[in-house]
Amino acid sequence: MTKIALAEVRPRRRSPLENLRALEGVLDRVPAAEIAVFPELYLSGYMIGDAFHRLALSRAGKELKLLSEIAERKQKWVLVGAPMENPERKGEVINAAVLIGPKGDLHVTGKRYLPTFGPFEEGLQFSPGGDRSVAETPFGRIGVLICYEVFFPEITRALALSGADLFLVISASPVTSRSLFAKLLPARAIENATPLAYVNRVGVEDSIVFAGGSGFYDPRGEVLEPERLDLGEGQQVLTYDVPLEDYAKYRPSRPVLRDASVLS
Repeated sequence: MTKIALAEVRPRRRSPLENLRALEGVLDRVPAAEIAVFPELYLSGYMIGDAFHRLALSRAGKELKLLSEIAERKQKWVLVGAPMENPERKGEVINAAVLIGPKGDLHVTGKRYLPTFGPFEEGLQFSPGGDRSVAETPFGRIGVLICYEVFFPEITRALALSGADLFLVISASPVTSRSLFAKLLPARAIENATPLAYVNRVGVEDSIVFAGGSGFYDPRGEVLEPERLDLGEGQQVLTYDVPLEDYAKYRPSRPVLRDASVLS
């Protein structure tokens, strides 16, 4: 069994160090968790305009160093959303999912599809992420997605064909989209015979009310029941005991990936 904690929390805007302290406090509350997942742009907040450039993490910066120290101290793999300097083009920022292990292993995913409609302005602040790979961990290969990317099945399919054993999705999605995610998330799990964990933040920033709705879906799209830890003010941590090693049995009985690889 692998114990996964989904932190359905809200950040303090423009305060990465304070949010890192809060992140460590959450980890203290789930000592048995081996993987802890935090929402999209958790270290910065979402509606902060061009402050993303000022707050963007760098690989040599103090925020990433502190995150690495926390992961080592708590002996956990931590996935968290943050703005990050674009490693390919100086002066640009990506909407990143940062996965870091207790031994300093680092895997960064940049969000490729940036919503720029309605209240969303990501295309104005971020440059699209490039090609992505699965992350090698002691629990298997992990494929990471960020929020709106769930609407693009090509991403999960490519990650699955690259050997992903688990999808982790971090999100900052509003209440108006909650019913859509509830339909898409189990579909992404089913069509790839791959389990999927989804964490969405809560709280309000300007005109956006964030929806929560975090959960874990097995390879048949069934929802697992979590252990819930109430953090107050609408925040909670959902913890799951997940038999990742058992999920491979679903693929031979529904060989979607085998058949999809013929077309790739």
